[in-house]
Amino acid sequence: MSRPRPRRSALAAGLLALTTVGATVALSPATASAAVLPNNFKSVGYLPSWTGNVTSVQYSKLTHINYAFVLPNSNGTLRAVENPSKLSQLVSLGHSNNVKVSIAIGGWNDGDDSAFEALAANSGSRTTFVNSVVSFVNQYNLDGVDMDWEYPDPGASATNYSLLMQQLSNALRPQGKLLTAAVVSEGYYVQGVPTAVFGYVDWLNIMAYDGGSPHANYDWSINSVNGWKARGLPAAKAVFGVPFYSRPGYYTYTALVGMDPANANRDCTTVGGVQQCYNGVPTVKRKTQWAMANAGGMMNWELSQDRNDSTSLVSAIYDTVMGGGGNPPPTGRTGQITGIGGKCVDVAAAGTANGTPIQLYTCNGTTAQRWTVGGDGTLRALGKCADVTSAGTANGTKIQLWDCNGTGAQVWQAQSNGTLRNPASNKCLDATDNSSADGTRLQIWDCFAGANQRWVLP
Repeated sequence: MSRPRPRRSALAAGLLALTTVGATVALSPATASAAVLPNNFKSVGYLPSWTGNVTSVQYSKLTHINYAFVLPNSNGTLRAVENPSKLSQLVSLGHSNNVKVSIAIGGWNDGDDSAFEALAANSGSRTTFVNSVVSFVNQYNLDGVDMDWEYPDPGASATNYSLLMQQLSNALRPQGKLLTAAVVSEGYYVQGVPTAVFGYVDWLNIMAYDGGSPHANYDWSINSVNGWKARGLPAAKAVFGVPFYSRPGYYTYTALVGMDPANANRDCTTVGGVQQCYNGVPTVKRKTQWAMANAGGMMNWELSQDRNDSTSLVSAIYDTVMGGGGNPPPTGRTGQITGIGGKCVDVAAAGTANGTPIQLYTCNGTTAQRWTVGGDGTLRALGKCADVTSAGTANGTKIQLWDCNGTGAQVWQAQSNGTLRNPASNKCLDATDNSSADGTRLQIWDCFAGANQRWVLP
C-alpha cells in the first residue's frame, strides 16, 4: 500500500524453500466461505505484520482481510514472512468467523519495486514466483493473494505485470482462490496496469487516498474510482479504499479521536499547529453509500488504526451497508409497507409492465401491496423491483416497477428514523406533496424524516 511504514530488516532473513519450477504447484481447496453482506458487497481490511493484534479485529463486520506483507526476491522466490505465528492465528480466527484471509505481496517497501521488475521480466522467474506463491498459500491455508506491486511503469513493465497476473490467475482462480491487487488512485502509474488485468482479478483495491486536498476528500476519491471504471473496470470489481490515518503527518484515526472525541465526526483537525486531514465517520459512511450503488465494496488501510468503540470506521462501513444503526433491515420478510395516513405502498392496478407507477393506496391485502424486503436492499412485488425512474437523482423523480437489475436505482436502506434511503441519490422514499390520498405517487426527495417519508416494513 502507498504509505510510509517501518523498514523491516527481519524480512530479509532467510528465503522460503519455495523454488519449485516447471508445472505450477497444485492448490488445496478453498477453506472458508466469506461473510456475506447485501449484494455481495465486500469490506476488506489490511492487517500489517508489524503492528496490530489479531484478537482486536472486528471479524463479524469484515468479509476479507489481507495480511501485509510478504516480499519477493528478484529470482521469484519469497522472503520469509514476518511474524508467521500471527498470520496463522489470523487465518484461524478469520476462518472461524467466515472471513477470508489473503496474503498481500509487496507494498510500498520504501518505493523499491526492483524485485518485481526483475522477476516479472523473465518467464522462468515468473513461474518460480507463481509456484512460490501457491506453496505459500497452501502452507498457511490462505484463501487468496493480493498483489501489491504498486508501481509498474507504463510500457514494458506494464506488459510484464499483465503476464505475471495472467499466470497467477490461471494458477489461483480455477482452484477457488482469490486474486486481487492494490492499485494507485490516479496519475501516471494507473497506466502501468493494462486493462487486460481486469479480467484476471476478482477485484482491484483502489487506494483512493494519499492524494486530494484535503487528503482523500469525498469528490477526489469518487473521481479516483470513476477513473478506473472509465478504463473499463466493472463496478463489481472496483473496491473503494479509505484511509484510517491522516496526511501530512500520518496520525492514526484512533490517535486523533483519542486527542479529541469530536474528531470522529471531522475530516481535518489541527495537531501541533499543523492541519491533519483524514476521513471521519460521516465521510466514511457517505463514501460507503456511494460504493453501494457504484462499486463492489470498501477497503481500508489499516485495521490497527481503527477504534473498537462507537466511533469505529469499520463499524461505520458495516452499519451503512446493513442499513444504519448497526441493525440489519428485516430482510426476507414479506407483507405490507405502510406510510402516511396508514396507507399502503401499492403497484398501480396490480400492473406488471416495466414503468408501472408505485403509489399510496388504501390497504386491501392484494398482491399489488405484498412486498418482500430483499437481502440486496431491494423492495420486490409481483416479481419486479421498486425502481427510481431512469436512475434519477433529482427531487421529485418518480418511483416505478421495473425488472430487478441490481443497480443502485433499486437499493433502499432502512434507517433508524423510519425512512428508506436510496444511496445512489442520497434521497428518501417520499409521498408526493405530503399527501395520503389514494393514488399519491411515490418519489425521491431530500431526506427530512417527515410523516410522508416514514415507512413501516413487514
